[in-house]
Amino acid sequence: MALSVAACGTRRWAPVVDRGRSAPPAAPAAQPVPPGSYMVKRGDTLYSIALDNGADYREVAQWNGIDDPTKISIGQVLRVRPPEDRSAVQVAPARGAGRVEARPLDSAPQQGRGDGSAKTEPKAVRLPYSRENVAILSKEDKPDAEAIAFIWPAKGKILAGFAEPRSKGIDIEGRIGDPVVAAAAGRVTYSGTGIPGLGKLVVIKHDNGFITVYAHNKDILVKEQQSVARGQKIAEIGSTDAERPKLHFQIRKGSAAVDPMRYLPAL
Repeated sequence: MALSVAACGTRRWAPVVDRGRSAPPAAPAAQPVPPGSYMVKRGDTLYSIALDNGADYREVAQWNGIDDPTKISIGQVLRVRPPEDRSAVQVAPARGAGRVEARPLDSAPQQGRGDGSAKTEPKAVRLPYSRENVAILSKEDKPDAEAIAFIWPAKGKILAGFAEPRSKGIDIEGRIGDPVVAAAAGRVTYSGTGIPGLGKLVVIKHDNGFITVYAHNKDILVKEQQSVARGQKIAEIGSTDAERPKLHFQIRKGSAAVDPMRYLPAL
């Protein structure tokens, strides 16, 4: 009996190995997205991708061989810039450059002369506060707007201001059916409901890379590829995909959303 107990006391059990389950294979490393391309994420549409990259969705579809713009898949890599990007043109080195000759620099001119030859820097002038002076200073702070004279797309008080990334534009209060006009002359690149959260939407492309966006409309009165004039009625204020009647208005410079209040005239 003692021998039996001793034998049991010295028995060693083999470790338990679960051979029914194998370790999951390591996920492949994500491939970097090349410049000028975009990887589709959940919730994206071709229309939203094109807008965020300052492009026309038709161009994006063409660059990627897409026949149906409503059919894209998560993880798909799309080109969002033209295949031939002129900004990437290589500049050839100048020919015929002669030998560089080292020469000592001339001595610096003496400062503080009293003969009046020294130039003085212009001094800042402090303007008194007025709406006119504020408008002048605001205009000087936005050189891009000088090429395009934007007007207000709707009449109403501002409900929400620009606050990227949460809000890429401003919300303007209105009543159902109030007119929505083009803020500047341009061409309609999109009209429809293809971007979630913006309802019935109009996108207009302008000169100098500017794009304007008009969202939550009740009715759209223009068609894609149509040219519109500044002040032309393009839609009516509505509440599609919104909690109340309003116009959500954006100004974009290329792919970047900018604060519309910097470009619109003072109220």
